[in-house]
Amino acid sequence: MLRLRVVIRLWRLSGVPAMSFHAMRLRSGVTQEHFEEAKNKLSSLKEDPGNDVKLKIYALFKQATHGPCDTPKPGMLDFINKAKWDSWKSLGSMTQEEARQRYCDLIGSLVAAEGGAAAQAPARSSAGGRTYDSLLVSTQDDITTIVLNRPAKKNAITTQMYEEIIEALQHAARDHSVVTVFTGAGDFYCSGNDLSNFTKIPEGGAEQMAKAGGELLRRYVKAFIDFPKPLVAVVNGPAVGISVTVMGMFDLVYATESVCARTRTHARMRQTSDLCLFQIKVMKPFNRARKLTAFQACQLGLVTEVFPDSSFHAEVWSRLKNYAKLPPNSLALSKQLIRSVEKERLHAVNDAEVDRLIERWMSDECFNAVMSFFQAKAKL
Repeated sequence: MLRLRVVIRLWRLSGVPAMSFHAMRLRSGVTQEHFEEAKNKLSSLKEDPGNDVKLKIYALFKQATHGPCDTPKPGMLDFINKAKWDSWKSLGSMTQEEARQRYCDLIGSLVAAEGGAAAQAPARSSAGGRTYDSLLVSTQDDITTIVLNRPAKKNAITTQMYEEIIEALQHAARDHSVVTVFTGAGDFYCSGNDLSNFTKIPEGGAEQMAKAGGELLRRYVKAFIDFPKPLVAVVNGPAVGISVTVMGMFDLVYATESVCARTRTHARMRQTSDLCLFQIKVMKPFNRARKLTAFQACQLGLVTEVFPDSSFHAEVWSRLKNYAKLPPNSLALSKQLIRSVEKERLHAVNDAEVDRLIERWMSDECFNAVMSFFQAKAKL
């Protein structure tokens, strides 16, 4: 996995002062008007986002309007108010500016998930005039941000999303930004493949579906391998399946401490592993437990650094905005020089893995396993 630690360490030693996160938000964060717009959009939601999301909305609103939680803890039998208090308290010392930004982003993603006209979150704009159905893409402060935007489905990746991510990466590779960031809307980073992808069988049958899916996966991984600029994953919540295995293609992976990372159980689905990740040192822990904490993933080198939940966004975005001030050509050339050593091998591994996956997808064994999964789900 490529890491830009040498370049970043040299920059840190150069003594360039880091602008405070608070100051950057005052300059480029959401305004009170945007915050009021988000509040109005909340009342327009047609579907109940669920208790977990509603608690997060409540906590961010309180943090944005009042500041850190300083009220007495409700009694153990006051279940509703205790849950609200716990959610607010979990935000710790997050600034009001950061809470306002996260509140607006969360409401914007919920509206977008319902196909609302004002789908994009305040203070974000589409990239190059292009809008996406399942992504929020914006460029600000020399950072292009690609947000997986299906919070109601835990940001599970559909076939359409694969195509949009490829296109967004290609656009980011050509734009003026210095750093490109991936993250997820809501409390989930990504729950992996949307398994409904396997149920849309074309007229050509399972063989045509398997070959088309394989070629899409090949292009998807290729877009990460060939990406010429620093690429950063901001893992803001649980990560599953392909969202974990593709982490090896990022230059930096920042995770919040409560994150757990797990792959789909490839053997259970009668598939093989994918995406050039599974070196022996990473594969063994997944075989044992199938799940890693953020700290375990960091020890294995899958994650670069882990941050406390309460300060995750503040610390990560402060760093990213300072990284984006580094000389863009130097960063890009450094990455390309290092990646050139392994690029040919990564493409070869990608081709081999995709070819094997196509074989598995066409097998009765894999088809029956997927159907059994949906039948079991339907019984719940």
